[in-house]
Amino acid sequence: MYERFYGLREKPFSKTPDPRFLYLGRAHREALARLLFAVEERDPALLTGGIGCGKTTLSRALMDHLDSSFKIILLINPRLSPLEFLRALARHLGIEAPSDYKTDLLEQIGEKLYRLYQQQICPVLIIDEAQLIPYRETFDEIRLLTNFQLDDRNLLSVILMGQPELRRRLAHPVYEPLRQRIGMQYDLKGLEREDIDAYLNYRLETAGGQGGLFQPEAVDRIFAYSQGIPRKINHAASLCLIEGFGRESRTIDADIAEAVMEELALFE
Repeated sequence: MYERFYGLREKPFSKTPDPRFLYLGRAHREALARLLFAVEERDPALLTGGIGCGKTTLSRALMDHLDSSFKIILLINPRLSPLEFLRALARHLGIEAPSDYKTDLLEQIGEKLYRLYQQQICPVLIIDEAQLIPYRETFDEIRLLTNFQLDDRNLLSVILMGQPELRRRLAHPVYEPLRQRIGMQYDLKGLEREDIDAYLNYRLETAGGQGGLFQPEAVDRIFAYSQGIPRKINHAASLCLIEGFGRESRTIDADIAEAVMEELALFE
């Protein structure tokens, strides 16, 4: 609708986690660097952050940075019992007939991990929305996966990603054994105000347009609404483009942004 009016090939503020549109502000650059280090060292890692701060998009960027010597296993629905979790992992590893018995299943997983090691392939298990894991025993199985190791390295890398309640949950004493295994942890925050202009321009340019469409006063209002959370920035910016198109305005000024903020306030 508004794409042609603003010279865009596609929507610049889509809600899908497309790594092409990932703008790496300071916090996101640090988070990605830490995740890459954890994967290379095969240390378990914990990444937390509020809703819409970019964790899932960051995981996609991590995948794009890893070469064929890594096998990505992404679990996006972790509401699993311990046995369901192990069977899901086994299937993702390529085990055709995962056992229904835990002892045999663990043996299958261990053998598969060692074969992958011989092929110089490191599996990377990414568990998204890990705060939804329902059972403490499932976390115990995640911890015990780090027991699959040789003298100098683990046979797989594990990354737990989730909302802040995941960090609070793992702070409980019963999770102390798992916390001791986590080699890297990072709490992802929203973008700073000085990053917002660059963020908007980057996404506009990636979509085929030009930067500078959003005037500084409009950016101020978007930041005040979003507090730097990328998902909220995207939502507000999309509405600004629709409003601007309706007014046939070639730039997004404070009046347009203010009209959008009033609209959004009705749903807060």
